[in-house]
Amino acid sequence: MQDADSKSANGDFTRSINLYEAALDDSESIRNAEVHYKLALLYDDKLNDPVSALHHFKRYLALSPNGPHANEVKKSIKHDEIAALTALSGDSVIPRSEAAQLRNDNLNLRKELEARAGSLRSAPDKSQTNEASSKKTAAKKADRTYVVKSGDTLFSISRKFYKSPKRWRQILEANRKSIQDPKKLTVGQTLVIP
Repeated sequence: MQDADSKSANGDFTRSINLYEAALDDSESIRNAEVHYKLALLYDDKLNDPVSALHHFKRYLALSPNGPHANEVKKSIKHDEIAALTALSGDSVIPRSEAAQLRNDNLNLRKELEARAGSLRSAPDKSQTNEASSKKTAAKKADRTYVVKSGDTLFSISRKFYKSPKRWRQILEANRKSIQDPKKLTVGQTLVIP
């Protein structure tokens, strides 16, 4: 296990996977659950293989349904099922709940744009302009940066910074100009982490 952890930390994901799989035994132990969890993360975050990740996430839940990673694993399973369907269909698959959320976000953004356009038509107050400018500067200073490494995905970067894979869209939106395809990050690319 320690050798596998070391190989993973050094970026030798294939060797790490082989070592983790060798550490699995036929028992239904908590230790095996942890090995499955680590394998799932490697497949998910480093090798972008949602089908293999799904297998190991599901094995983790079967062995440790109330384990320390259970909630995160359930969310990852939902994400990987969509990713697997997308890969198999060759098209984008968006769940209904996400489509509804996107429609609501779009409507709210349109209202915000209309409100801003209305306020631009009226004479801007200089103090309001300075206040908005200082807020933007403070927000930019609060943003962090991250240099993309081999095997990184928006999902894994979100998990690294926020301890949850759910905030990958925020990272995408903060870097919309520099990310052409959210599934293909460029190694060495610097991302803003909001």
